[in-house]
Amino acid sequence: MNQQQSSFRYILLIVLAAAIWPAIAAAQQSPLRLWYNKPAKIWEETLPLGNGRLGMTPDGGVNREKIVLNDITLWSGAPQDANNYEAYKQLPAIRQLLKEGKNNEAQALMDKSFVCTGKGSADVPFGCFQMLGELSLEYAYPKKDSPSRYERALSLDDAVATARYEVNGVGYTREYFTDFNGDVAVIRLTASKPGQLNCRIGISRPERATVQLKGKELQMSGELKSGTANPGMKYLTRVQAKLQGGELLTDKDTLVIKNATEAILYVSTATDFNNPGYTAQTQRLLAAAMKQNYAQQKKLHIAAYQRLFRRVSMDLGGVSATDVPTDQRLINFHQAPAADNGLPVLFYQYGRYLTISSTRVGLLPPNLQGLWANQIQTPWNGDYHLDVNVQMNHWPVEVSNLSELNLPLAALVKGMVQPGERTAKAYYNAEGWVAHVITNVWGFTEPGESASWGVTKSGSGWLCNNLWEHYAFTNDKKYLEDIYPVLKGSAAFYSSILVKDDHTGWLVTSPSSSPENSFYLPNGQHASICNGPTIDNQIIRELFMNVITAAKTLGKDATFIATLEDKLKQLPPAGRIAKDGRLMEWLEEYKETEPTHRHISHLYGLYPASLITPETTPDLAEACKKTLEVRGDDGPSWSIAYKQLFWARLHDGNRAFKLFSGLIKPTYNTEINYGPGGGIYPNLFSAGPPFQIDGNYGGAAGIAEMLVQSHAGFIDLLPALPDAWKASGAIKGLKARGNYTVDMTWKDGVVASYKISGPTTHKVKVKINGTIKEIQPTKI
Repeated sequence: MNQQQSSFRYILLIVLAAAIWPAIAAAQQSPLRLWYNKPAKIWEETLPLGNGRLGMTPDGGVNREKIVLNDITLWSGAPQDANNYEAYKQLPAIRQLLKEGKNNEAQALMDKSFVCTGKGSADVPFGCFQMLGELSLEYAYPKKDSPSRYERALSLDDAVATARYEVNGVGYTREYFTDFNGDVAVIRLTASKPGQLNCRIGISRPERATVQLKGKELQMSGELKSGTANPGMKYLTRVQAKLQGGELLTDKDTLVIKNATEAILYVSTATDFNNPGYTAQTQRLLAAAMKQNYAQQKKLHIAAYQRLFRRVSMDLGGVSATDVPTDQRLINFHQAPAADNGLPVLFYQYGRYLTISSTRVGLLPPNLQGLWANQIQTPWNGDYHLDVNVQMNHWPVEVSNLSELNLPLAALVKGMVQPGERTAKAYYNAEGWVAHVITNVWGFTEPGESASWGVTKSGSGWLCNNLWEHYAFTNDKKYLEDIYPVLKGSAAFYSSILVKDDHTGWLVTSPSSSPENSFYLPNGQHASICNGPTIDNQIIRELFMNVITAAKTLGKDATFIATLEDKLKQLPPAGRIAKDGRLMEWLEEYKETEPTHRHISHLYGLYPASLITPETTPDLAEACKKTLEVRGDDGPSWSIAYKQLFWARLHDGNRAFKLFSGLIKPTYNTEINYGPGGGIYPNLFSAGPPFQIDGNYGGAAGIAEMLVQSHAGFIDLLPALPDAWKASGAIKGLKARGNYTVDMTWKDGVVASYKISGPTTHKVKVKINGTIKEIQPTKI
């Protein structure tokens, strides 16, 4: 291209930018809402609300409404010590069997002596995240008639749900929100004509609940099972009503609203989890809410929520079918994915909404179900799975400009260090701390109850990746100082358990496994236990590198760092290529028992790590592609989302978009699934099935990764833009590592304008339309 052509192209892009840049503002003005023309028939159609602590899912029923209530801290179980302190004595025998190729015998020995004691995750005291209860509202009308003009909706922009309809010429409106400012749940019921609002309000729970009226306050309280001699978790929920017109009466354990024009219900709840003053808290919050003007309360709620939500806007061009009910919109998208570019935007912003709604600084991170559960026994205990799921829950947080919402996970991990040190000693006689596959709010770090899945020891190292990413995106040295002992303790564990592999001479973990996967032995038997699975090698390599960087940044631990640097040279490479061209999952070329297995853990080096990139390791990147081809595009939703992220990292936008389209395939299936299926429920909850929120978060992270990447030493704009989004688009507010904020517009797949801003003016490398440039960011 000559200078004249270059100048013309530059001027053209400036003109295009002037035309497109207003789209960023327009994108935020587009209706970001879920809406339906009928009440929810199943819980997976309800609208989720949450303020990081309290959750509420109303079904919008006309005659009888169910509103499931949640508290992020409500868990059965209790702290326990399920370590087998004799387990480490079996290590020599286990390692010898592995040397002899008798992996199945090693696994059998581990099932006897190298798993947790007691019931493990099957019951208390491990415990379970549970629903709090159900608020039931029974509505009465002057005469029976079918409702008309029905609509219920959830606005992502203000975190308020609504239901509207007419009966007998009277318009009824309901508004619901979980107050981000006042920390109570609020439900406002109104009738368009005076005295036409009549309903009964009750509260219940399937077990361990006492319901009573104290004056005109409805209360529910109880204590969950602990599985120990100590008391279980206690909770208290209070419900009060404030009327305009009419009367508030009581009948047994029910509040009765008679002939009112407006009623505002307030729900205040708390548990005694790290909160001995929980009963006073519920009273204080309820009293403050009852005194407040509703319009002002709603305004303050919206303002508090929008301080987080409005940091990012997105427009992918094309048509946005906002006039179609969301359940039908999903069906239409499945038939023609490129015909509604507004739906990926809605899904992405819904992921941000769910993050904001399901966690809060000072509380717990989102679990397998985020904040929302409608059962006592939630699937997989609604716990924190450490072999991809809780990590995936946090993958969109940093890039989506919600950085502080990574801190609850950091706090949870800090709480695992002390019990993890006991587990490290019990099973490996090792330094540092370790966690395996599952944990809970009580700090469980022991192996699971079956060696086939429960002895995977990459969980603690994988968590350290999430903790490191917060530093990578923020450059917050105070935070790095705070988490450094956690990172160091994890690295110390892996450093102390590494043994030399007889065949290769590399330092490897032994025994271990590749999460939840298994392989055939030459004798036809199958096993999961092995030496040095690829994910262990990748996680340890990345962790050592990060701890070395952290220590040098903070100026400490020179001797320990020298040890890590020496062992780093002796680790297996980040990936090895098998004879069939795929990336090897294990140290040996085992044949997997299930080629399309849902876990693809050996691609950890591609994502979330940056050990494998098309630019720096093209041969390994190609091996990742072949691995993904054999694994296939189907699976539980979280697995589909992970594959979307892999293809985004491989710069294949069309394949990533194909995976996203599969991720949001409509489904109503709620039976537990480990294989193909996946999909999305009408309320956009991700289906494993059943509901698992990690698919929502993984899919949201995948969309961001298609638009901006920053893991390879530079900010890459539009690294995996699919054909469906190429015509035009705009984003504002996405984050890149180094604490940079990215705004840009594009036209015909070409970046038309961009702005990189940050707290310093140090030059940063940015890849724009295929060319890496050094630019000076705008200081903020």
